Amino acid sequence: MRKSSTVRLRPVALSLIEGLSRPLLLLLIISLPLSLLAQRTILHCGKLIDVSKGQVLTQYSIIVEGNKITDVQAGYTKASGTDKVIDLKDKTVMPGLIDCHVHLEDETSPNQYIQKFTFNPADYAYQSVVYAERTLQIGFTTVRDLGGTGVNISLRNAINKRLIKGPRLVTAGKSIATTGGHADPTNGYRKDLMGDPGPAAGVANGPDECRQAVRQRYKDGSDLIKITASGGVLSVAKSGENPQFTEEEIKAIVSTAKDYGFKVAAHCHGAEAMKRAVKGGVNSIEHGTHMDDETMQLMKQYGTWYVPTITAGKSVADSAKKPGYYPDLVTPKALAIGPKIQSTFGKAYKAGVKIAFGTDAGVYMHGKNWMEFVYMNEAGMPVMEAIQSATVSAADLLGMSDVIGSIEKGKLADIVAVDGDPIKDVQAMGKMKFVMKDGVVYKHE
Repeated sequence: MRKSSTVRLRPVALSLIEGLSRPLLLLLIISLPLSLLAQRTILHCGKLIDVSKGQVLTQYSIIVEGNKITDVQAGYTKASGTDKVIDLKDKTVMPGLIDCHVHLEDETSPNQYIQKFTFNPADYAYQSVVYAERTLQIGFTTVRDLGGTGVNISLRNAINKRLIKGPRLVTAGKSIATTGGHADPTNGYRKDLMGDPGPAAGVANGPDECRQAVRQRYKDGSDLIKITASGGVLSVAKSGENPQFTEEEIKAIVSTAKDYGFKVAAHCHGAEAMKRAVKGGVNSIEHGTHMDDETMQLMKQYGTWYVPTITAGKSVADSAKKPGYYPDLVTPKALAIGPKIQSTFGKAYKAGVKIAFGTDAGVYMHGKNWMEFVYMNEAGMPVMEAIQSATVSAADLLGMSDVIGSIEKGKLADIVAVDGDPIKDVQAMGKMKFVMKDGVVYKHE
């Protein structure tokens, strides 16, 4: 039921009801479609990035009603009646940005490893609220959270209910690993604490347990599946690249995921792990540090997306140089793997591998996601294509192209604006001045 105190009628609606009695007027207001009742917001855009065509338009207007874009018009549309105008004539406007690889529950710290023994779920939850709002404020209106304790599922629900501010969240819940694998939650524990976690905790061995682990993620409320197909940098385990699932296990995960409407993201650093993951049918390869030519060709053949996370690679390499920042097993991996991701990205881009934007936020400090645009550009990707990787391409990977990823009639009103022209100066991506998500303005400077 609509609250009449919040309803504002547009002029066309007013002309229809003039002269009606009060009872008939109330009846008409209740039955009017939302398109007649909603206040229009008109955004006057000095520059507008059309990510679908890869071009910059000048002097355009975006019409927003409720949470939808209802029109995009050349010129500065004149307001009428109760229309609200937002002046972005000195800004560059683009679709809300999408980061396909974040971890909103946590953030890098030399105390991070001990927190598993000192934090309760509520501690992760409260800090995730801060990280979520920080991410939204820098223009990322949708993110894909690829693994945490499961608090990320509750975070998504709270954001959807508008109890807290944050980006639209697509979450994997708890990642799936093999015993001792990168996402085994008890790596590095004392033997008496280590136990033998199973599918419920996201640890699976053999096809049957892999299927069970996927079904548990469905039961928990996840939106997609994340597997750790190779060793990782920050886990307290020796190898950062060895394959950790068989191809048969990966196929069991992927086929079960399809039954539940899940896409599958695969953390991979080693080439053999990537080949197994691609042949197994995953939707995306995350990090891809040691990707070789054969893997690139396989990814093109299978249509597999690459999410590079250059920012995280640089961050862990820098942190590893600080004495005591990481455990002894982690430091050499961070120094060896981290610096290589940017060059791998450059080779994959030149080879024509499909690329979607992702940063691994949380491995570095939340709020610096925009630096990925700088690193992508340094490695040879034009800024326009980097922005497309964080909009139309990312929306495609998420399976959400019908609702987000571009500024078009009928799509959700996720719209951001920066100072300057990022096509000419990529640093402008760090000058976020306006953020609208789902038709609601969260930032306007």
